[in-house]
Amino acid sequence: MIEARSFCETAKLAGFSLYTGVPCSYVKPFINYVIDAPDLTYIGATNEGDAVAIATGAELGGKRAIVMMQNSGLGNAVSPLTSLNAIFQIPVLLIVTLRGEPGGPHDEPQHELMGQITTQMLELMNVAWDWFPREESEVAGVLEKAFAHMTKTGLPFCLVMKKDSVAPHKLTSKPVARPTVTAPAQAPVADLPKADRPSRQEALRAVQATARPDDVVIATTGFTGRELYACEDRHNQLYVVGSMGCASSIALGLAWAQPNRRIVVLDGDGAMLMRMGALATVGYERPGNLVHVLLDNEAHESTGGQSTVTHSMDLPGVARAAGYPSVETVTTAKELEDKLANRSEGLRFVYLKTRHGVPDDLPRPKVTPREVAGRIRKLTGGAA
Repeated sequence: MIEARSFCETAKLAGFSLYTGVPCSYVKPFINYVIDAPDLTYIGATNEGDAVAIATGAELGGKRAIVMMQNSGLGNAVSPLTSLNAIFQIPVLLIVTLRGEPGGPHDEPQHELMGQITTQMLELMNVAWDWFPREESEVAGVLEKAFAHMTKTGLPFCLVMKKDSVAPHKLTSKPVARPTVTAPAQAPVADLPKADRPSRQEALRAVQATARPDDVVIATTGFTGRELYACEDRHNQLYVVGSMGCASSIALGLAWAQPNRRIVVLDGDGAMLMRMGALATVGYERPGNLVHVLLDNEAHESTGGQSTVTHSMDLPGVARAAGYPSVETVTTAKELEDKLANRSEGLRFVYLKTRHGVPDDLPRPKVTPREVAGRIRKLTGGAA
């Protein structure tokens, strides 16, 4: 059994300063220690996949991150681990607890199957792993192995933690409550007929018109990224070609790592619905350099135009309730451009409904995900 301090202090020497994840009783000492530590940051995610995306964004911004989760949470993390980290070659360090360990201590029935297949799942996803250290003398060697693998391959590494690996650490900090006053409700904005709404391409050109070369623009998966590329490929644009719903979490991690750089995330209604819990995390953390733009065409257009349910929802109201201090609805591309031209500080949510339709012969990005990640690292000074 080791002390949380010894692991965290050794990891800090290797550059790991951000911890994110979803709690598990096995990893509780770590979470408690990190929350108490004045020189470490803990971002609590609502979903393990969101935590992987937050850590990924931080790494793109030059900050190493550790993701903590119960092994049951691997199911929620499969999408970003396989379609984000693997293809972009962005490494994060995982600590996954081994609930339901075969032959181990008695555990709840829901952990039985996952306990049997945890390491097999990691290997199937091409995630190298080792056992979490249980002796102080093992900490430096295990972290050195993980760091070397991450640096050489650009891929995640996982430490599988058995029960009672870390000594208890009592939490002394109190939760920091954010002010309960959220963004004031905007006066009702008349919804344009569908045919009169701006196209997604018009909205994306409005975004590009206001983006500075040192901003980072993150486009969600599907047609949003492809159309942004078609408008003009730029070195500061990240096309999230997989891990649907993770764009805002990537943006959160990047905004945390690069607090003096504006981060604009272009989200879609289907993607936001898939991981709506991310709004709560972003709304609580409230990075002052993040602008969250939602382009809502009420459809999964890239898969055939199937309807989402946003025609019957108040998504600006959801963002407002999640703690976004500024929530604005616009109806035209020009209004969107005017809002983004205002570079006032503070977390912002800008909502625009767009019409259906995709330009003829819409290209796919010729720049590879690894090249895109490399460009963002070069811009932010993040380590490859």
